[in-house]
Amino acid sequence: MASAWTALARPGIRLVPGGDGPRVGRIGGAPRMPADLPWPEWPGRGPLDFVAAVDCAALPREFLSIPLPEAGTLLFFSFDGFRRGSDDEPRLEDVEGHRVLYVPAGVPVVERTAPEGPVPYPAHDLSAEVVATAPEREHILLDQTTIASGESLDEAVETVEIPGGHSESDVFGVLAAQARGGGREHQVGGFAAPVQGAVEIEIAAEVLGDHQDPRLAEEAACWVLLAQIDSDDKTDMTWGDAGMLYWLIRTDDLEAGRFDRAKCTLQCG
Repeated sequence: MASAWTALARPGIRLVPGGDGPRVGRIGGAPRMPADLPWPEWPGRGPLDFVAAVDCAALPREFLSIPLPEAGTLLFFSFDGFRRGSDDEPRLEDVEGHRVLYVPAGVPVVERTAPEGPVPYPAHDLSAEVVATAPEREHILLDQTTIASGESLDEAVETVEIPGGHSESDVFGVLAAQARGGGREHQVGGFAAPVQGAVEIEIAAEVLGDHQDPRLAEEAACWVLLAQIDSDDKTDMTWGDAGMLYWLIRTDDLEAGRFDRAKCTLQCG
């Protein structure tokens, strides 16, 4: 069982605020974007908060599990109602409450001041650290991957217990967290680190309109993690009850550069 699970592993690029490695982006602060590009807004609520920028050309491409552009910058925005003292928090279906903008390399940019409303998060340069990631918590690959006994990984793990009293579905979550190592889980590519269930399933159910839709697994398999941003005291970011933001995108949209079709969901304890 262990070998079947580890064979599914993918590298992820952890984004470390203030790390020692080469700069690959920035979290917080002010975004650098074209002067005439409208600042993204959630209609009726206000301007989105700038979360992070990732320089595609600076990432260690040999460890990228997703087909990002070879150059250019990805800008991630989200409406942070908690930080504004508002009860408004975008849900998965509130597509305009989160946004990903792609700025191609060579396009003139300026540092933009946030419109009235958002207070910028503290700015930190991001460095890259390669981590091992693997499927956990209801990911479809655990159901689709079989071992020598003929059982799926989901079925086989029902009889497993690991130190700490962890058993059944918790096993893969604990082992995946150990493989990634400690630290805040800001990340590009790889498998998501879900706080609750598989984010791919959550996205697929929203797209199809029903968790019971027979196409759920097929739809979930089309989505990959673009980025996840953790709650972090250093960056003054808190998502729900110390949770995490996940941006996912269909592989075909990613390959075509249709970042406006990315979806974002929040999970917390």
